[in-house]
Amino acid sequence: MISEEYFYAIALRECSQIGDINFHKLVRTFGSAHEAWKRAKKEYKKIDGLGQKTVSDIGNETHLKFAEKEIQFCEKNNILIRLRHLNEIPTLLNECIDAPAILYQKGNIEDSLKKVSMVGTRNMTSYGKQFIEDFFEATQTSKYASVSGLALGIDKEVHEQSIRNHKPTIAVLAHGFQFLYPAKNRKLSEKILQEGGALLTEFNSSRKPDRENFIQRNRIVAGISPSTIVVETGFGGGSVSTASFANEYNRDVFALPGKITDPYSQGCNQLIFQNKAASISTIKDLISMLGFNNPGEKIEELFPYSESTIQLTDNQKTIHQFIKENPQITLDDLVQETALPSHKILPIILELELLGKVKSFSGRQFVVI
Repeated sequence: MISEEYFYAIALRECSQIGDINFHKLVRTFGSAHEAWKRAKKEYKKIDGLGQKTVSDIGNETHLKFAEKEIQFCEKNNILIRLRHLNEIPTLLNECIDAPAILYQKGNIEDSLKKVSMVGTRNMTSYGKQFIEDFFEATQTSKYASVSGLALGIDKEVHEQSIRNHKPTIAVLAHGFQFLYPAKNRKLSEKILQEGGALLTEFNSSRKPDRENFIQRNRIVAGISPSTIVVETGFGGGSVSTASFANEYNRDVFALPGKITDPYSQGCNQLIFQNKAASISTIKDLISMLGFNNPGEKIEELFPYSESTIQLTDNQKTIHQFIKENPQITLDDLVQETALPSHKILPIILELELLGKVKSFSGRQFVVI
């Protein structure tokens, strides 16, 4: 039987103004989700940066009913509920200030086992496929778990090669466990569990695979591992956002360079040129830099890329101007001030960051460059 702390944690996280950072502030102040649920509405002034609007939805009976159904669903489907404030989520992920307050998990995750995140385009080429095959072949004697996003293309190949080479693999989902996206990977997801891996998501069971969820998902892929490898990606691909999160978390990022004329190498080349990723020159050097053997030297960046001037969209201009007028504003404060949900603001901020217009700091604070 799942304890009441999980019940109140789910209800608290469902409140409209309570994101992961505010959730953490509440449980740190009141000691538990249960106490926060009971006291926060009256005692919110104890917490710096939280106003009456932030706590206005706490105590809503609808969220309690939702939490009850969610727990029943998890118990019925053998889904583990992991709470960050009880130190139940993976250790490295827990170090991230914006780590998810709640994780839903199927299968096993050995926290002490080294992890390597590998991401890339859905439009995998033979170049990317060969690299993944070579990497797993060269690391057969190393003990680690791979992490990816269960998408088609690079993600799928990473999970499949992990299974072929008897490595546990963790698939981070962009939706709840009522769904499986893409449906083509359902058998693969089952195989991951059968072979000792895990499926992981921060989204409750009813959350559909909406577009904005994928960028939010990417921070878990980046945060759970000490290293992220970007295999192939185009300009502005989702994998670039994963690399950005990894940089924010002070993790190692590696990118596979390619021809400047290859569309699915251009994102990797750009990361290397902007010093956001180390260039992969050989599998041997990469393995060494991952710490599987003796640490190696950093590899030089390759393939410079010169950006063309890009005009901002109306939404980008609005958020850019707001950050300019409020330096070091947090994501939660942007949500309150603009009345836009975080899942709509976050992609815009990431676009601005990739364009070199905005810089993020730990705690999801932002300034205009």
